[in-house]
Amino acid sequence: MSKAKLRVTVLVSGGGTNLQALIDRIADGSLQNAAITAVISNNADAYALTRAEKAHIPGFCISPKDFGTRQEFNEALLRKVHETRPDLIVLAGCLIRIPDEMIGAYPNRIINIHPALIPSFSGKGFYGLRVHEAALQRGVRVSGATVHFVSSGLDEGPIILQKAVQVLEGDTPEILQRRIMEQAEWQILPEAVSLIADGRVACDENGRVVILPE
Repeated sequence: MSKAKLRVTVLVSGGGTNLQALIDRIADGSLQNAAITAVISNNADAYALTRAEKAHIPGFCISPKDFGTRQEFNEALLRKVHETRPDLIVLAGCLIRIPDEMIGAYPNRIINIHPALIPSFSGKGFYGLRVHEAALQRGVRVSGATVHFVSSGLDEGPIILQKAVQVLEGDTPEILQRRIMEQAEWQILPEAVSLIADGRVACDENGRVVILPE
């Protein structure tokens, strides 16, 4: 009897390159035990929704602009997430703050990809190109990406995987962003989903992630 695949709901806000990395790894067979069953965006114009459509994945837009209050938006988002019946929620370039109600409903079942080596350049205000601008301004020689569980503290959940990427002379934020996506983000996000799908991710008594052997 074959093992049921991990049901993954992906939350996105923009172009969806990390979503595409997951789609591609599922398509080429390197991510075998997971299936993306829904994509939800807070932005109706997000190209990520087009990527989902091309991959025949149901896509939905739940935008704060369509609700009178943030609480109403949070409730609608949570309802839609519940409807997709996820085993795992992946924040893949999701620029909205996930409501605490969702974190409470899915403990250690929400992961995020962050374009830096947490705890560096993380937390409030660090997203998109801002992360890479800050790294270059600081003069770091190495940056990278982190996949972590989502907790109530911004970018503070247990770290699952990290990958370092060299910062080169002459880098602009855009060049560094692209290198980190290609050399880190698009590799460790599918890897983290695969590890979770295979039941190889656990947390120890200190709340730190342990990768279990095959």
